[in-house]
Amino acid sequence: MLDYSLTGQYTRQLDMHEDYSTLSGYGQTGVNLGGWRLRGEYQTSYYSATHQFDFDMNQIYAYRPLPMMAAKLTAGEIYLDSQVFDTVRFTGLNLASDERQLPPNLQGYAPEIRGLAKTNAKVTVKQSGRIIYETTVPAGPFNIQDLRSSVRGTLDVQVEEQDGSISTFQVNTANIPYLTRPGYVRYNVAIGAPSRYSHKIQGPGFASGDFSWGITNAWSLYGGLQSAGAEYTAVSAGIGRDLSVLGALSLDATESYSQQSNQKRLKGTSFKLSYAKTFDEYNSSITFAGYRFSQEDFRSFSQYLNERYEGYDSLGREKEVYTITGNKTFWADEPGKATTVFLTYTHQNYWNRSSQDRYGISLGRSFNVGNIRGITTNISAYRSDYEGRKDDSIAFSLSIPVGDSKWSGLDVQTNNGKTSPMLSYTDSSDYNNLWRLRAGASQSGYANVDGYYQRRSQYAEINSNASYQQDHYLSLSSTLRGGFTATRHGAAIHNSGATLNTARVMVNTNGIGDVPLNDGKSRTNNFGIAVIPDIVSYNSFDTRVDVDAMSESIEPAKAISTATLTEGAIGYQTFGMAQGEKMMGIIRLADGTYPPFGAEVINGDGVSVSMIMEGGQGWLAGVNPHELLSVVWSGKKQCQIAIPPTIERRSTAALLPCK
Repeated sequence: MLDYSLTGQYTRQLDMHEDYSTLSGYGQTGVNLGGWRLRGEYQTSYYSATHQFDFDMNQIYAYRPLPMMAAKLTAGEIYLDSQVFDTVRFTGLNLASDERQLPPNLQGYAPEIRGLAKTNAKVTVKQSGRIIYETTVPAGPFNIQDLRSSVRGTLDVQVEEQDGSISTFQVNTANIPYLTRPGYVRYNVAIGAPSRYSHKIQGPGFASGDFSWGITNAWSLYGGLQSAGAEYTAVSAGIGRDLSVLGALSLDATESYSQQSNQKRLKGTSFKLSYAKTFDEYNSSITFAGYRFSQEDFRSFSQYLNERYEGYDSLGREKEVYTITGNKTFWADEPGKATTVFLTYTHQNYWNRSSQDRYGISLGRSFNVGNIRGITTNISAYRSDYEGRKDDSIAFSLSIPVGDSKWSGLDVQTNNGKTSPMLSYTDSSDYNNLWRLRAGASQSGYANVDGYYQRRSQYAEINSNASYQQDHYLSLSSTLRGGFTATRHGAAIHNSGATLNTARVMVNTNGIGDVPLNDGKSRTNNFGIAVIPDIVSYNSFDTRVDVDAMSESIEPAKAISTATLTEGAIGYQTFGMAQGEKMMGIIRLADGTYPPFGAEVINGDGVSVSMIMEGGQGWLAGVNPHELLSVVWSGKKQCQIAIPPTIERRSTAALLPCK
């Protein structure tokens, strides 16, 4: 298997008579061997101005789901995914409970990233320096929701505008309280040594372990130990409380002991409070995932490694961090009034650098005016404050339906007091083709035109942007996302696939191509093979044949198949297909009688093409001239019928002797 996401950009600076192009990408390649999944994650980049090309296979590892233990075993280069300790990259072994096999209310939140793009832009999300998500977005508010729930810690978000300007901000991912069902123990143990992207070991060998024990229905006890011998040790203990209708709460303390390069030994403590609650009856939720306070001498293992072996702390030594996110939907049952409010606030205070704050609020409303139904409006505002520099962004949009899934609209953006109004037209009437055009003025008063196009096909997903600003720049960019999967059953190029370690299903339709699957999101190739990617692991998934959208000459033996797949699995589903004409026939045995009611007619591939009714009548679908078919009852093939040289659709049934 090979999954990829490639982003290319070309920019022409009209006022400077310069142009440049960039190419960046990331993805995953690997093989499945029995229950083991061997994976390599890569990223690449090219910059035309310096002719510099980089390619890094930055992480190589193997893992194996252990469903009987509700756990996962990983070996190789790993990022520690702990509910107690901060993320650290290491080479070694990791055995951990897999929360995706737990009830939904005990699973972690998938991080959500919201922001504003001034122009059509490329958004890159990194964790500890590695790219975990990259895409192009149209101008205006964006919301990235398809990150993995296992992503924890601080995420670095970079927004590269089409005029070449770059803005960055950080997102602290939320953890729900570390609760466990009564009588059960969740655990995460690891052993190894810290490693760099160059695959070299850097730092002492260490062991790490944490657990959560469900004492009763309401109380959970959790904690952990992380030790690298005399150089570093951290001990953590905490308690979680299920407050029933009031949500869930946890409180813990972690104490670290670290040996500095000057032989000075530091001791510090960090306290963390987490709260989460979903108010189903009010269509709202709130996540309070920090307050976290750390003493000046406290060090996480990753902070210690940066200071001891790199000579600096790239993450900063956090003093206080608190994050609040919440959303509320008003009048959810009234489409003409439904209003959603989203609020987020993050404060980060450091011992060794300036504090930073990020505020965000978004309000969306749908309403009707006279005979015009489904008008939508949205206003989003964000402020980031870092080292005394404030960056304010406000975006307002109004969309008025002018047809089936077509809208005309007004977009207004204000960045640090400068305003850019744009008129827009959007067409999403075709699920596989979405496009938008905008025209207006830039924040500097220059004419501005941009466009966005998204194309979904069975082979890839393409997101393309184009932007022109009078006398300043012309920019084109595109993201291509897809994959290739091969097994002993066949091979297929397919769309999406850039979400790491998701399951996928290979579908075989007996060599019959162009069979639509799952509402047209995939189609079989000329060899009758298709791959449906990005399936959520440990959740029931239906593979469906779109019977209504199929050619009339194709008749499926079944239209749906259900499976539940483990992480990284490649499932296999076979749909028997008969391709040919349709006809009414009367099947008669050699003694003049008829096969029993309910007898089945099958073709050479074993696909059922008809069920026999009273008097030997049967509606045969997917048959071809001169084809031999078998009639089956009592579990055995009893005789054969031959389809005539010419098949005619007529009101009377053709006589088909069964010999």
